[in-house]
Amino acid sequence: MDPAGTRREEMAKAYDPRKVEERLYAFWESEGYFTPKVDWDKQPFVISMPPPNVTGELHYGHAMFVAFEDIIIRWRRMQGRQALWLPGTDHAGIATQNVVERELAKQGLTRFDLGREKFVEAVWRWKEKYGNVITEQLRRMGASCDWTRQRFTLDPGLSRAVRETFVRLYDKGLIYRGEYMINWCPRCTTALSDLEVDHEETQAKLWYVRYPLVAEKGKPEQYITVATTRPETILGDTAVAVNPDDPRYKDLIGRKAVLPEVKRVIPIIADPAVDPSFGTGAVKVTPAHDPTDYEVGKRHNLPSINILNLDATMNENAGKYAGLDRYACRTELLEDLKAEGLLVKIEDHVHSIGHCEKCGSVVEPIVSRQWFVRIKPLAEPAIDAVRDGRIRFIPERFGKVYFNWMENIRDWCISRQLWWGHRIPVWYCEDCGELTVSVETPTTCAKCNSPRIVQDPDVLDTWFSSGLWPFSTLGWPTETEDYRYFYPTDVMETGYDIIFFWVARMIMMGLECTGDVPFRHVYLHGLMRDDKGEKMSKSKGNVANPLGVIAKYGADALRFAILTGSTPGNDMKMSEEKLEAGRNFANKLWNAARYVQSVLPPDGVGDFQPDEGDYQLADKWIISRCSRVVADATNLLEQFQFGEAGRIIYEFLWNEFCDWYIEISKIVLYGKGSDRAKMTTLAVLGDVLDKMLHLLHPFMPFVTEEIWQHLPHVGDSLMVSSWPIPGPVYPEAETDLDLLMGAVRGIRNARAEFGIEPARRIEAIVVAGARTQLFERQQAIIKTLARVETLEIHERLDRRPTQALHVIVGEVEVYLPLAGMIDVTAEIERIRKEIEDVKALAARTEATLANPGFVAKAPPVVVEKERAKLAGYNERLTKLRERMTGLQ
Repeated sequence: MDPAGTRREEMAKAYDPRKVEERLYAFWESEGYFTPKVDWDKQPFVISMPPPNVTGELHYGHAMFVAFEDIIIRWRRMQGRQALWLPGTDHAGIATQNVVERELAKQGLTRFDLGREKFVEAVWRWKEKYGNVITEQLRRMGASCDWTRQRFTLDPGLSRAVRETFVRLYDKGLIYRGEYMINWCPRCTTALSDLEVDHEETQAKLWYVRYPLVAEKGKPEQYITVATTRPETILGDTAVAVNPDDPRYKDLIGRKAVLPEVKRVIPIIADPAVDPSFGTGAVKVTPAHDPTDYEVGKRHNLPSINILNLDATMNENAGKYAGLDRYACRTELLEDLKAEGLLVKIEDHVHSIGHCEKCGSVVEPIVSRQWFVRIKPLAEPAIDAVRDGRIRFIPERFGKVYFNWMENIRDWCISRQLWWGHRIPVWYCEDCGELTVSVETPTTCAKCNSPRIVQDPDVLDTWFSSGLWPFSTLGWPTETEDYRYFYPTDVMETGYDIIFFWVARMIMMGLECTGDVPFRHVYLHGLMRDDKGEKMSKSKGNVANPLGVIAKYGADALRFAILTGSTPGNDMKMSEEKLEAGRNFANKLWNAARYVQSVLPPDGVGDFQPDEGDYQLADKWIISRCSRVVADATNLLEQFQFGEAGRIIYEFLWNEFCDWYIEISKIVLYGKGSDRAKMTTLAVLGDVLDKMLHLLHPFMPFVTEEIWQHLPHVGDSLMVSSWPIPGPVYPEAETDLDLLMGAVRGIRNARAEFGIEPARRIEAIVVAGARTQLFERQQAIIKTLARVETLEIHERLDRRPTQALHVIVGEVEVYLPLAGMIDVTAEIERIRKEIEDVKALAARTEATLANPGFVAKAPPVVVEKERAKLAGYNERLTKLRERMTGLQ
């Protein structure tokens, strides 16, 4: 038995991934193949796995990154690199806290009932129980990552890295605390960064409200009308603003208005930020609850009046509406305004509303005291690193997206009002009021030595610790051997949708903390969509569970479908057909290997080495084609063109090796040739299959390893054997065999067209001209593969055969005498009848398309389907008429 648990016995008739995958994975892991050693004589290659949330279960996003990252890491490992794929999970602050809070709610409890310490303990217990589900599922995909180096973002080492980074940035003045407009989720009760807010176009209302002006002597009662999408925020208004160039309001600038319901007197100001075309051109200004109004308020020194509690109920500044939910307040306020004659009109209005990406609640802009990173000084070196080529985006177009965002970046709000996460390493002195910012937990105030210090209750944004992932996982800030050997990493592979969330922050943090880029290449994959191009979502019911797909088709089929269906940075469609194609390919490979195993001696060809002169035409052809595929696939992998690399391997194995060379090999092996000729064919069969198993292994690791273990081989595992290098190329052999194959195809097509049963042998006449000797030497290929009984080969013919089908292949002509093959008269009659039938179908379809009512009313897809049918009928008619002419 081989180390992989595969007996060198006859291969099963069918490949069953369920009997193979878990056994092989356990073998690879137990042998330590996933764990690279620090070896300064060898070059490392490193990918840091994007850490899935501990709340997660395997979905297509995970399946995609496993497929892309594992193909890279397995390939580089086979090239002799010390390949490290470092796995781990993210504590996922908001997401994990929400999950545990929902579990508590089932018991009628909240986190406040437990208190902070007990709640955090509960989250840790949940994490220990469920947090490793995702890593076990990644194994099902065949992820060859080094589980001995697995990390979690709240591990002690990574937590120290977080504190070290915070303190360094604070000491440099790059972290500060201040009151600014932030995004607030009332459900999660925490601040959110701009990137954690999903903006959705929403059908809403625009309310027009009249504000009375403060009366002036001798003037009639006046009003100014404003339009708003959030009438409840009227209660926090501190001004009305108009554009200074708007002639409608020139005389009102400087006047004062009375705020409805709360009767607060507010100024009418002029500010260029006001869009005269929106609503009435006059807008309410609520500095405490709108980002634009916040900036207007700063320019005009307006007061900022917060009207909301943190749970989105109204506070004491809302007057009689205090205690109401924000939307209940809206309803009551609008009723009151209507009763007072101040609600002018209501219009339908579509606008963008921010939602919390974690819970979906509508986000409220509020002014709050939070911790921020001063981001511009970090962004500039990160921009330079991409611009000067130290970091390269694949595809390159995402570099422009990156530059656009980084050049317009805003300071990053990093504090979150949560209990689960990295607590901010800042302590406040209750005596002197000073701050102590420290990596180590202090016992006294750094300023006055008072023991009365209290740690900041907030935690850091999850992306703060994730931004340190490429180097904190290797031991930084300690100069560990892993950090010195494996950093910087080589490739960061992730979805294009988190280029700002994560990729940009890793680049900024890596350069700031280590002085070097965190990785050299950023490979961005697209989103997975269904076969109709729709984005997959649970609500649409078009999400397939990858574990169910693996159980049905095998992990290799899923991986191959993902890899060959993708191009860098573009979304891809997944369908049952693609998964079936992946499974069929695994079966095709298995059957080809069964044939090779059946003809090879138990120990292969031993020490036998064919000489150049031993190779027959087909041997040289397949060796040459194999060499080109090895070179092309390797080059495509270097360019991150995984789909194209997989395609050429697939085409070679299926169409050239299986459909042609294996069939030609049977002529030699089952014929009367010499033993040396047979040994040469066996050697070529085994060598080409072995090279293809190596090329295909990063795509389909399980079936290739299982086959390799059944065949004669050197070494213990395919996954740690050497990547193949191209062998000799024989262009003349490729040209010659391509010509022969063209002749075989032509004869096969003619047979199929006329319905000649496969077992029946026919007569063929070949006029080969200058290629006569080639056809004479290789006539066994024509006879066997085209099922030809009598084969005449001529250099030229003075008279063209009559009553014969004519096939042209390059410079060669093939004639197939019809006598004895078909009844020509009956075939002509059959074709004439089919022509009439197809003409009738075409006429009906033409009439349908000529009907203006059908074209105008039918769905475009139906109209297009009818047009396609008509094109198909016309194409069929053309072929039938050509065949009729040939027969006549």
